[in-house]
Amino acid sequence: MSKRAWAYLTVVAILLADQILKVYIKTSFLLGESISVFDWFQIVFVENSGMAFGITLGSKLFLSIFRLVVIAIAIYYLHLLIRDKYRTSYIVCVALIVAGALGNIIDSLFYGLIFSESTPFQVATMFPEGGGYASFLMGKVVDMFYSPIFVFPDWMPLLGGEIFFSPVFNIADSAITVGIIVLLIFFHHDFNVTFDRYTKKVTSKK
Repeated sequence: MSKRAWAYLTVVAILLADQILKVYIKTSFLLGESISVFDWFQIVFVENSGMAFGITLGSKLFLSIFRLVVIAIAIYYLHLLIRDKYRTSYIVCVALIVAGALGNIIDSLFYGLIFSESTPFQVATMFPEGGGYASFLMGKVVDMFYSPIFVFPDWMPLLGGEIFFSPVFNIADSAITVGIIVLLIFFHHDFNVTFDRYTKKVTSKK
């Protein structure tokens, strides 16, 4: 299979899995509803206006526009990697990050238009008669995975009872996280080489 096919397959697979699960959660769960799968893993429906793991950065409109710019740069970078025939494993790693970013921006772009508001008392519907709950670019990101890895014991000063890693996240967040971690561990040299190569090309054209 070609490098381009691997990249496309990675992006499409992550997007499909991410969006199918989000639509199911959005149209099946009350806001805040949870299901315990294991002691260390729960499905919890929450929404946020921020980036991965609920991080916020300025206003919602600014955040959405900022993310669109970053995604455009990431997609172009992925295109350059495919064109210049870099290692398939590195291309797939970058494709994971692109797919995750796309998965979350889809929520911001369209979910406010196509869904009614989720509340603790009413499940949202798709394409409601009265229109969606927000305008274009202003939708909320759907999160559902909650996995408190560790709870600090009560005898520890300051941290007693605190949960280590408490954000609720989704498949898109996971793809971004895996892509970045693998990139930093195994492909930091590739990233440095390609970054230097492409930035020098841009600089030389000016």
